Amino acid sequence: MPELPEVETIRNTLKQLVLGKTIHKVSVYWPNIIKQPDDIIHFQQLLNGQTIQTIERKGKFLLFYLNDYVLISHLRMEGKYSLHTKGETIKKHTHVILSFTDGQELRYNDVRKFGTMHVIEKGKERFEKPLRDLGPDPFEKEFTTEYFLKKLQRTGRSIKAVLLDQTVVAGLGNIYVDEVLFKSNIHPLKSANTVTAIEADILKHHAETTLKEAVKRGGTTIRSYVNGDGEMGMFQQELYVYGKQYEPCKRCASPIIKLRVAGRGTHICPACQKE
Repeated sequence: MPELPEVETIRNTLKQLVLGKTIHKVSVYWPNIIKQPDDIIHFQQLLNGQTIQTIERKGKFLLFYLNDYVLISHLRMEGKYSLHTKGETIKKHTHVILSFTDGQELRYNDVRKFGTMHVIEKGKERFEKPLRDLGPDPFEKEFTTEYFLKKLQRTGRSIKAVLLDQTVVAGLGNIYVDEVLFKSNIHPLKSANTVTAIEADILKHHAETTLKEAVKRGGTTIRSYVNGDGEMGMFQQELYVYGKQYEPCKRCASPIIKLRVAGRGTHICPACQKE
């Protein structure tokens, strides 16, 4: 699943490709992707004639700011955007096409069909679902140690479960949570309410720095992720534990092991991250 760095990379790429383009037609081939409005014809009507003014991101969501509305897109497992010229062969699993007045098309392709799209009136987007209940992401000023520690102290869930909870901190997923916990020397099963203020600050620091470095490298290529220009990210070369089962830890040479935590496959160094 694309996480914050991958979505940020896609955002930056799409800004170079589609800003200023005006939508004249919207084609929907898999209606289940459209969540709001629930009427497909209404969805198409809202977007027709709208110009893409800028593209922002909240957690793992892409926000296409138009004249009057915001198109909110979540890529879920394998969603991808790509720019094409009208008339090019439409690939299998292409479910939504935004056709522009200049003859180009932004196509949304999603093998798993798990992605979502909402169109919300501009100015209301952060007060309605799906953004309303999201916590701050690690790049936002609201993500302070004080805020983070307060959230941790309120739950006995594992620290991994809390870091994956998008209502606490938006944008982190399985890959980067494993990396942040390793760099912080914290076991993923540690109860969140036992995390100290110092540990919370360390976790916050590594969440910020790990994601920033991943953004610089274009994200992580796991399975089929590519950015909006068809290019793969390179941060997988910097991973310490995720996907490294049986390989020696880069710090201590102990074999990386894989556990099941919060319903997710979880990679740790048992020597560096003692339970």
